[in-house]
Amino acid sequence: MRAAKSMLAGAIVSLATGLGVTADPIRIGFNVPLTGFAATDGRSALEGARLAVDQVNSAGGIGGDPIKLLVYDDQASPKEATLFAVKMAAQGNVVAGISGSYSGPTRAAAAVFQENEIPYISAYAVHPDITRAGDYVFRTSFTGEVQGRAGAKLIGDVMRLKRVALITLGNDFGRSLASGFKDKAPEFGIEITGESEYAIDDREFGPVVSKVKADAPEAIYASGYFFTAGPLVRQIRAAGIDVPIVGQEGYDSQKFIEIAGPAAEGVIITTSLDRDATSPVTRAFMSAFERRAAFPADMVAASTHTAILVLADALKRSATGDRAALRDAVAASNVDASTGRISFNALGEVKKDVQVQVAKGGAWHHYAVISDPILLSPPEK
Repeated sequence: MRAAKSMLAGAIVSLATGLGVTADPIRIGFNVPLTGFAATDGRSALEGARLAVDQVNSAGGIGGDPIKLLVYDDQASPKEATLFAVKMAAQGNVVAGISGSYSGPTRAAAAVFQENEIPYISAYAVHPDITRAGDYVFRTSFTGEVQGRAGAKLIGDVMRLKRVALITLGNDFGRSLASGFKDKAPEFGIEITGESEYAIDDREFGPVVSKVKADAPEAIYASGYFFTAGPLVRQIRAAGIDVPIVGQEGYDSQKFIEIAGPAAEGVIITTSLDRDATSPVTRAFMSAFERRAAFPADMVAASTHTAILVLADALKRSATGDRAALRDAVAASNVDASTGRISFNALGEVKKDVQVQVAKGGAWHHYAVISDPILLSPPEK
């Protein structure tokens, strides 16, 4: 069993759909965590990417040629992601790469893609240094700092709550969110009553919960992934703390609601997918995804779907096979996708609204939209 898992982790799996394999498919490297702690997100990411590949190929591909994903299980590991990127560069037969993974592996792979001048798109990883790898690297979602700023506006301005306890996951994801929140908290009259940090392996939060209860906040801003946030929220509610809990896109999964159980009710998150959207593009994506995957679409699936569509659009516009021309075409993107309209600034970052969802009746639903263009402005350098 251990040997089989190791073989899966290191294997690259070819995926071509829609038009079938031709003599000259357009190959795209795709790193995604299919085993390990992030495998649930990896499954969503892969299904979102597969859906986009099917849709592009069914519509004629790129000038008649299908796109084909070379899928690599990075296990959410920077080491594995580096091996993936080096292999993609050495093979020389990929036109671009897409990350369907977390910040650590995405940062590692981005450096290799940049060094080899191969366009690389991060679908949802939040660390600000990802695009700073260079001009061949892009991101179709928010940085952690931008989403943290949105959280401050949500709590301080929209919800009108001022005393906030921070619970921070001690990795790139959690710290970048906390940084953005703390940067803008004073502008919205927020007093941070205290901050607790926890590790990604933690599932028992007694000391954290005790500190929050002693601080007596009006709201809690807690970062985490669904598999850490579920137990955390459940234990907060079990301790009798009934103030609003605000999370972020790491909660954005039906799995969070399943793990947290009744404690999930009323939890609010900032994310990039609005389940109650009126946009035909978003609604079509959600319907198609659930028919294909047999589970509801989440932020991760929507983000990888978006990244594939952005790259496919750029391939159609560049149509030369030249990586520099493709890089320029990605930089000039203006694509309407399920996560919003995608265009990039000089650093390869997007500027778009932040969606706010609330867990209600066992599902995520619309709560608000943060659309302040200055507050949500991504880094330029």
